[in-house]
Amino acid sequence: MVISQSIRTALIGAGPRGTSVLERLLANWSAARPAGARLHIDVIDPFPAGPGHVWQPGQSRLYLMNTQSFYPTLIPEDTGLAAPVAGTTFDRWRTAQQHSPLAGLSDDERAELAVLGSGDFPSRAIYGRYLRSTFEELLAALPDGVTVEMHQATATAARRQPDGRFEVELDAVVLDAVERDNGELDGGVSLTVDSVVLALGHLASRLSPEQRELQAAAAQFGLRYLPPAVPADVDWSVIPAQEPVLVRGMGLNFFDVMGQLTEGRGGKFVEAGDALEYLPSGQEPFILAASRRGTPYRSKATLAGYYPASVTLRYFTGKALRRFSAAGIVPAFDYDLWPLLHRDALWAYYTTLVRSQPDTVQDHAAFLKELDEALHPHAHGTGRWEEDFNAVVGRHVHPDSRLNLRGLAAPLAGRTFASRAELDAAVVDYLDDDARRSALGENDPVKMAIGALHHGRAVLKSVVADGGITDESWVAGLRGWFESLVEGLASGPPALRAEQLAALARAGIVSFVGPDPKFGVARGKRAFTAASPWVHGGAAEAHTLVEALAPANRVALNESPLLEQLLADGLVRPRTMMTVEGTPVQSSGLDVRPHPYRPVASNGEVTDGMYVLGLQLSAVQWGTAIAAEAAQQAGPVYPSGQRTLRDADEIARAILGLPPNASSSPVA
Repeated sequence: MVISQSIRTALIGAGPRGTSVLERLLANWSAARPAGARLHIDVIDPFPAGPGHVWQPGQSRLYLMNTQSFYPTLIPEDTGLAAPVAGTTFDRWRTAQQHSPLAGLSDDERAELAVLGSGDFPSRAIYGRYLRSTFEELLAALPDGVTVEMHQATATAARRQPDGRFEVELDAVVLDAVERDNGELDGGVSLTVDSVVLALGHLASRLSPEQRELQAAAAQFGLRYLPPAVPADVDWSVIPAQEPVLVRGMGLNFFDVMGQLTEGRGGKFVEAGDALEYLPSGQEPFILAASRRGTPYRSKATLAGYYPASVTLRYFTGKALRRFSAAGIVPAFDYDLWPLLHRDALWAYYTTLVRSQPDTVQDHAAFLKELDEALHPHAHGTGRWEEDFNAVVGRHVHPDSRLNLRGLAAPLAGRTFASRAELDAAVVDYLDDDARRSALGENDPVKMAIGALHHGRAVLKSVVADGGITDESWVAGLRGWFESLVEGLASGPPALRAEQLAALARAGIVSFVGPDPKFGVARGKRAFTAASPWVHGGAAEAHTLVEALAPANRVALNESPLLEQLLADGLVRPRTMMTVEGTPVQSSGLDVRPHPYRPVASNGEVTDGMYVLGLQLSAVQWGTAIAAEAAQQAGPVYPSGQRTLRDADEIARAILGLPPNASSSPVA
């Protein structure tokens, strides 16, 4: 193909994914060297480009990334793609700043970088500084024929014109100085472009009916209700000291709330023997933590890399999975995929148990041989093999050392507590045990079973995106139960957070509500309430309720004027899936056609010239919130690790009229 003499494209969203498309446009343009051609790129975002909304460098340094320094990258390392014109991985950027820091780094940034190691968890602020630095490097390395125009504004519409191009309307409130000087403030401005990239990232969302009721009750009774939000957007100072505050959700956002209300108010964690001790400042509220599990996510194991080196997938492998496509089968999660991954988790647990706790297993050689035979996938289904496996384990493994995989994610299941104090003691025991296991790393059987799920999740992402799974199993299996299981086990915080939470509970700063809490309002007392059916002693009460949750990632619920316009005009539509009963269910993401991903209009036709990247692909990709993975020095390299960057490359080449690169193998 020949690149057109004049191309104009709009990138709506200038966070990491929008920046990835910009990077790929420049790389592919530079490689093609189109003589005399022109490429104009409009970059549109109300937030500063590079970091976007979530990764702003000015936010609190208590907000940590959930991955270590060696993990993320904005720049692809795939030799099959056009070479980058600028930029590098976060870890290389970090190292470069330690030797020759940028002149514009703040004192806080220099201080963090000075001690930040490859295996440490960076602040989101310093990752945002990397994103901004990379964006600036890209702008400084524009190839001949390329111009970039920045619009710090909100795109409110993208309307299809009769000639096939798009008119993109911008909110006039935050137009730049040049546009104001040109008198374009009244009525806003519009851009006419050949193509549009939707890299919208995290969007505000309408509240659920229950949340709206709680919000209304807060207004009626003078209470404080803090809805789901990006944590850095919240003014945490409105929560009074020394008063109870209910916090719903104990996932990753919970630890952001916890940090702001404790260390963020002057408290300190200090070493006290084998555990942490918390020294309060007196400005903390009394945190009442509630979630469906009753406990936070399990913390990450201490490892040398992103995946445990001692765990190798034996059953959930590319070879096994390619048999489905070779046979023309669209796999079902529960029947075809989970039995293979389940075997890997079991093998990882019991082989680690033999290695690290040999006294818990009788006749090691016989056990491993019988275990191997029992787990051998004679068939894809869950039938006889589980019976054989249980018989082998029953003969060789002490009952207290047997694995209950699903029970790991619900450690309080089946237990009742006479008081919240009794519950608090149980949760602290859980946190201490989990932190201890994390410190053992490759020598802990539980963490290695979770490590197998972590490996498998990377493979599963490619299976879902490249080959697809049945709608029924997406709804009932993958999103119905497995996502919750694996997120609670393999997507947890650094182990330090579990140690800190245990210290806060011992200090009386945090108490727990218990599993399956029900929230309400005690109108007579003018207070929010939360009570667990498994904990006696009355409901927890507070005048403040914090939703420690991210806004819902559902395109039909997102409060985005652009998405609302696109849906109303029929240029995009949510994807609908069918349950096993034949009932249509609206999924969270847009209906799209690959490759590259283009939205499907309400009439079933593809909206050519419009491309989708990131969170709004959640109906065809699984785990869309995860950043791109830099190439690791050791261990497996999964295609899903840099999928976002390959998706960006596909979009860039389509915009430029270039043929797609040869696709990578769909599964490792």
